[in-house]
Amino acid sequence: MRRSVRRRAAAGLVAGFALLLPTALPALADPPSGVIELDGATSAEGIAAGAGKTFYAGELTTGDIFRGDIRKGTATRFIDAPEGRAAAGMKADTCNDLLFVAGAGTGKVFVYNTDTGKPVADVKLGSGFINDVTLTADGAWFTNSMAAELYFLPVGDGGKLGKVQTLKLTGPAAELTKGFNLNGIAATENGKTLIVAHSTNGKLYTVNPKNGKSAAIKGVNVPNVDGILVHGDDVWAVQNFLNQIARIDLTSDLSSGVLRDTIKSADFNVPTTVARFGNTLAAVNAQFNQPPSPFEVVLVPAHDPDL
Repeated sequence: MRRSVRRRAAAGLVAGFALLLPTALPALADPPSGVIELDGATSAEGIAAGAGKTFYAGELTTGDIFRGDIRKGTATRFIDAPEGRAAAGMKADTCNDLLFVAGAGTGKVFVYNTDTGKPVADVKLGSGFINDVTLTADGAWFTNSMAAELYFLPVGDGGKLGKVQTLKLTGPAAELTKGFNLNGIAATENGKTLIVAHSTNGKLYTVNPKNGKSAAIKGVNVPNVDGILVHGDDVWAVQNFLNQIARIDLTSDLSSGVLRDTIKSADFNVPTTVARFGNTLAAVNAQFNQPPSPFEVVLVPAHDPDL
């Protein structure tokens, strides 16, 4: 079933960035904007860029996955997940045709084939809330919002999955609060540094993936931070209940950062994660603590012509 993109005015623009995926994303001339409805969804949280103009969005409480096209403004239910699954953050490995889905309160990661939609793996990571995922050349990293640790799932030749490794964190990123702790995660292009977001503290931290040592990124304050994306020295941080996305310029050593601009849209309704397609950003509305209404992916320009 086709979903029409409802054209609305989007307030605020942001400079472009790129996902850390095995293949480059295409730039789109005349970038689309508006809203794509996830028809029939009863919840939402994660979104990932696939090949070309394809995106994947997850239904948080059921684990079902929608597949859509940002140019056509369409989305349909692609994966009817087995009972007992959930879908938080996600990333698509376009080289191996795999979709990695953080399993939220299940403590698992679910892996699907993006060609067929069939399940590939169901892997236990840890107790707590598996919130988000990022990809490097060697595999997938996951956060747990209830534990001071990250999980690494190796991905070998042909998409072969290895044995899960647990990385215990030290330093400020290991602080645990009563609320949600580590949330979004991203990796630098060379994979030598991870950046994690702490929702309750409203901070970003660097993490050494070899030893788990962390350090605060000075000068960065992002209350209600959720999903993040990194490209070069720039970080885009989704601030869910503030209905905005902050773009932060980091120093070359990633030790500090400065807020450069903020994306806002009248269509944002508690956005949680974001993906990029050339000149377009796609953010999914989670609508936490709201009366039921259609769940949506919001498209906004990714470049501010005045910057």
